[in-house]
Amino acid sequence: MPDHFEISHFETSHVAPLIGYHRAPLSQKFGAPRQPNLVALVSVIEMLAPYDTPAAFIGLDGFSHIWISWQFHHNYRYKENQSKQVDQATIANEVTFRPQIRPPRLGGNQKIGIFASRSMYRPSGLGLSVVKLESVKVVEGRVLLMVSGADMIDGTPIIDIKPYVAYSDAHIGADSGFASNAPAPLTVTMTAQAQEQFAQIIASGQDTNKDSDKKVSLVAIIYEYQKQLIGTDIKHIIALVAQDPRPAYRREELNKPFVMRYKGVDVSFQLIETGQLQIIDVNNID
Repeated sequence: MPDHFEISHFETSHVAPLIGYHRAPLSQKFGAPRQPNLVALVSVIEMLAPYDTPAAFIGLDGFSHIWISWQFHHNYRYKENQSKQVDQATIANEVTFRPQIRPPRLGGNQKIGIFASRSMYRPSGLGLSVVKLESVKVVEGRVLLMVSGADMIDGTPIIDIKPYVAYSDAHIGADSGFASNAPAPLTVTMTAQAQEQFAQIIASGQDTNKDSDKKVSLVAIIYEYQKQLIGTDIKHIIALVAQDPRPAYRREELNKPFVMRYKGVDVSFQLIETGQLQIIDVNNID
């Protein structure tokens, strides 16, 4: 009997098709929730052909939540290889294995094993999230999944979708290790200047779209969730800032502005003397 088994290349890697893309207000990692369902941000999954056929989704609307397998496409090591036009299998094999990381939840100082975390720097480069399924829409013959609570950014490649089954997927009383409770959100305030800037940008967008074609189209729906700032976005922006996306090692810095990009605006906020995060400036980037 041999001392070891020879493992083929096929057994150590797997290439999965991309079935869709996530379309969302957040286009950068900074500001994205660190876990799903911390912020009820509504977004869209645009399915790609041939996976966008309505027949593939019959019965899915009977489930309130779904599992999504996705790719950490803003992982800097993945992006470096992608810029060199290296295929996904090669990327998976060439990325140096990092056995430990420093999770923000532990202050960014304590190391834990990669498989005890949800870090993006994992061998597969895959993420897994359970989100609320708001609705299944068929537009121009193609399927759009409207979801809320996703911790993915705009353009995230989708690998798979499965229904969430409560009797087997939910385990009440499960031990969650160092992440036993949801992080407490910080209090967020907004300057009068920022409030006025929000109002002006929203009003400008309403004027621009007032005389536009009211026909529902796939492009129009995606644009609404990616770019068009509306009144309800303010509460989502406040909720995202309240999660404190700043690096753990910089959370004591007073009056140091940080910028979160949301749809077509850059939102600047900072920690003030009262211990609150304050939104101080909103700039239209379009």
